[in-house]
Amino acid sequence: MKTIFNHRSIRQYQSKPIDQALLDKILEAGTRASTTGNMQLYSVVVTRNEEAKAKLAPLHFNQPMVKQAPVLLTVCADLNRFNSWCEFRNADAGYDNFLWILNAVVDASLFAQNICVAAESEGLGICYLGTALYNAPEISEALELPKGVIPLTAITVGYPDQNPPLTDRLPLSAVVYNEKYEANTEERINSLYAEKEALDSSRKFVAENAKDNLAQVFTDIRYKKADNLHFSAKLLDFLKAQGFQF
Repeated sequence: MKTIFNHRSIRQYQSKPIDQALLDKILEAGTRASTTGNMQLYSVVVTRNEEAKAKLAPLHFNQPMVKQAPVLLTVCADLNRFNSWCEFRNADAGYDNFLWILNAVVDASLFAQNICVAAESEGLGICYLGTALYNAPEISEALELPKGVIPLTAITVGYPDQNPPLTDRLPLSAVVYNEKYEANTEERINSLYAEKEALDSSRKFVAENAKDNLAQVFTDIRYKKADNLHFSAKLLDFLKAQGFQF
């Protein structure tokens, strides 16, 4: 609980390498996560090589920690291994569809989060990189991922060289519903987001981007509709190329 409640995204790392035995222990902790039917529909590509990290960095929008962290983990939703097992056992696999993409995404997400908690409990820092989905085709090519494998997220791992403050979170009442979902009326939304919008950091975001409010920073600056549509279409094409049917 202490590890979980003290989570921080670390974007600056010491040059100190991670011992292989420790990394193996952390990755094994990942495999103890819950999984669909005990199928373990995930895999991870470990990148330590400096040249390899430099090749991947532009695909993660050149975020400095990609090259600075001693280890970059690319966590994948992976149907390829299970499909291959079925093929070699004369079993007719039907896992090339949308349902099983989602099952594999759940498996890989649980695997990734276990890795992160384990790493932080050992004194390491981590940072999730959502950019893996934005450039999934290019990352797939760089890592030579076969059909049925989707790069879902990347995680930088290393010894922290910073101690940033805890990131704000919405109140528990924003995400917990008792018995049934509660309508998000304007009054409810105003109440739930009041503290976030009042933060100095939020006000700074709004002022720096010349917007009326924090929501507009997200919709107009950080995650624009045009970009969303572009990368969504790109990802859908990639999923089809990886052998999934819709």
